[in-house]
Amino acid sequence: MLSRVASSVYWLSRYVERAENVARFIDVNYNLTLGETDTLANQWAPLVYTTGDQAPYEKLYGEPTRENVLKFLSFDKKNPNSIISCVSLARENARTIREIIPTVVWEQLNQFYFMVRSAASQPGLMDQPQEFCERVRLASHMLVGATDATMSHGEAWHFSRTGRLIERADKTSRIVDVQYYILLPDARDVGSALDVVRWSALLRSASALAMYRRQYGKITPSRVADFLILDSQFPRAMHFCLRKAQQSLRYITGSTAGTFQNLAEQRMGLLCSNMDYTSIDDIIDQGLHQYIDGFQKQLNLVGEAIQDVFFTPQYQSQTSSTQTQSQTS
Repeated sequence: MLSRVASSVYWLSRYVERAENVARFIDVNYNLTLGETDTLANQWAPLVYTTGDQAPYEKLYGEPTRENVLKFLSFDKKNPNSIISCVSLARENARTIREIIPTVVWEQLNQFYFMVRSAASQPGLMDQPQEFCERVRLASHMLVGATDATMSHGEAWHFSRTGRLIERADKTSRIVDVQYYILLPDARDVGSALDVVRWSALLRSASALAMYRRQYGKITPSRVADFLILDSQFPRAMHFCLRKAQQSLRYITGSTAGTFQNLAEQRMGLLCSNMDYTSIDDIIDQGLHQYIDGFQKQLNLVGEAIQDVFFTPQYQSQTSSTQTQSQTS
């Protein structure tokens, strides 16, 4: 597959997943702060930290307010990670590979794009953002469903899945990192109705509340972290995402389990192995923030390696030349 095509498929999925996650964060944060006048009402600044955009936000707006944060994350084209920017970039990537993606995927992405663009022009829409956020989530799910149901599960599909799952793992790690310490309650709040509401909101941001309840029942901070970080069966857990992304990389390269052919596979394998043999007690003893920070750095290295190995022609030429010389000698 051409590196240009692989790159466009990969980033198309990453941008769609990013838009959906931003919508999730906005929706849950808004519901959590409804009617609150205490510290919960001041959670709009952490929302910007969750998306990793605090520096550009401060440059554009200064102090975080509800109105400015919602505008920045939803419709600000100066923010490359806003919902409208992500959907626009996904559509642009899709436009360059029309011959690769099914017609229904292109049509669904177009509908997604025009829905967001229309919403951006409606004054007062984000006064109550729940409906818009729900439409973004549903549009993303329909696009993923159309891709899975109508696209051959060959290299292009696996690049798409890899991009989506790496993005999802990153955003799950961010929401756990930021919200975990915000939500850790005072001793007098433990087990209270407010405590349950707070942790339920965190699970709901990953659509994880029902599955968590089925597995654990009672909500406790350590079990919430365990479920969202290390669970190997829940589709938005960090561990699950990396395992499936690793499977797609193996399909693309033809590697067998326990082996690697390039730096991207090696780094992904190391990260997955670390999660395979880590417990939530180990993570908490190390410090959850420190663990998540290390995870994000390693995940960024995986992303950089994927970019170099699969999408950079110069790197591919050098690798092929090295392999040829090795075979000749």
